[in-house]
Amino acid sequence: MFSKSIKINSGNIILIKIITGFVLLSAFCLSCNSAKKQSEEQPNILLIVADDLGWNDVGYHGSEIKTPAIDNLAESGVVLEQFYVSPTCSPTRASLLSGRQASRFGILGPIAGKSEQVLPIGTPTVASILKDAGYTTAITGKWHLGLRPKNGPHKYGFEYTYGYLHGQIDPYTHRYKYGDRTWHRNNEFVDEEGHATDLITNEAMQYIRNYRDKEKPFFLYVSYSVPHFPLNEEDKWAAPYRDTIDNHFRREYAAATAHMDDAIGQLVKTLEDEKLRENTLLVFISDNGAQENWLKVQDQYEGRYAPHDRLGDNQPLRDWKASLYEGAIRVPAIFNWPAKFKPTKIDQVTSVNDILPTLADFSAAKIPVQTEAEGLSLKKTLLDNAVLNERLLYWRTPRQFAVRDGDWKLVYSGELADGASELFNIADDPNEKNDLADENKDIVQRLFDELKIQAGQDSLTSASAYE
Repeated sequence: MFSKSIKINSGNIILIKIITGFVLLSAFCLSCNSAKKQSEEQPNILLIVADDLGWNDVGYHGSEIKTPAIDNLAESGVVLEQFYVSPTCSPTRASLLSGRQASRFGILGPIAGKSEQVLPIGTPTVASILKDAGYTTAITGKWHLGLRPKNGPHKYGFEYTYGYLHGQIDPYTHRYKYGDRTWHRNNEFVDEEGHATDLITNEAMQYIRNYRDKEKPFFLYVSYSVPHFPLNEEDKWAAPYRDTIDNHFRREYAAATAHMDDAIGQLVKTLEDEKLRENTLLVFISDNGAQENWLKVQDQYEGRYAPHDRLGDNQPLRDWKASLYEGAIRVPAIFNWPAKFKPTKIDQVTSVNDILPTLADFSAAKIPVQTEAEGLSLKKTLLDNAVLNERLLYWRTPRQFAVRDGDWKLVYSGELADGASELFNIADDPNEKNDLADENKDIVQRLFDELKIQAGQDSLTSASAYE
């Protein structure tokens, strides 16, 4: 009886092992299918932002500057030819992260000096929304939405943080123009050697290869410090332009842009090496148009830099960074996703406010009601060139207002009570040479009324201390 019992139990054990193995195999297959489904539904996201890169500073727009990596993204992706941002750094970054017009937070220009201004703590951001949707999140590079570690990117949904908090830095000392420490890793100031472009890129590559949780999709925001002044590049980046660009600082600007382009190529190569490229949605934009020059160098960077008499190129668009003409707010923009997007150019009006709803849509992420996002999802437009719903675009700086509705754009300079209006038809006159305000007073009045409605939604209680 004892031996018989042993025989039966052995058989049961074998049967249990078979059943257990089948269950484990089924669970493994379900896990694989689940991972595959998540991979298909939730792309990795790499968001790259250049600092002060002009419309005519990329190769695919005919620039004298060679940008083969950016050009390749343009040739194989979706190029947005009417993509709008704010005219300076902090406002664009506030809109990029929040999906809202930056003036809603009282952010009208660069947060600078000893300013206490921040993007309000608790604001839902693209990082916090994607984090809640299962993403691991990181930033390497420029923050510029709070100048102290306590208001750094970790407060806004970024799990891994690296780079600098201020709006500009010396590329080698990594200090702000008045000497403030700003270079950090995970909320702690650090001192490192090397050019900022290389450090930002190397950290991003390390994150992709080693630092991230590889069981999750990632959202990585890489925000470069160039080609914003002050410029200081190795000769290897400037040498190719020695015979083609006469002006020294324009040549330095070209060198800084070429350096960044090479870095972007390294990031793409890293994705390829890690077998991540096909399912990575890569977005490239500039935060605003180019600056014409940098002449007020007194008391900055301990006097190490001479005035930069020439920098970027926004031609044929009008004007420079900080204004509300096209050269300041219409920038290069590319969405590239090999697994999903066909190469195309889209001439519809799009905005930095659209980035949050677009990335959330592609990632099946829920946008909290309190986000109050003002942008539109570009998902169907990027996939099939679907026509976007018409909407009004609005801008505000300390000195100007602007709205665009369809082809019409109103630029209003001065206070609302006693300013001056200019009216342009952007479809016919993208370079804003012909002011049509006098012969279209009804359109001016309609757009001005819309402008006042938008201005009434702004919060200016925290506006302060701009560069």
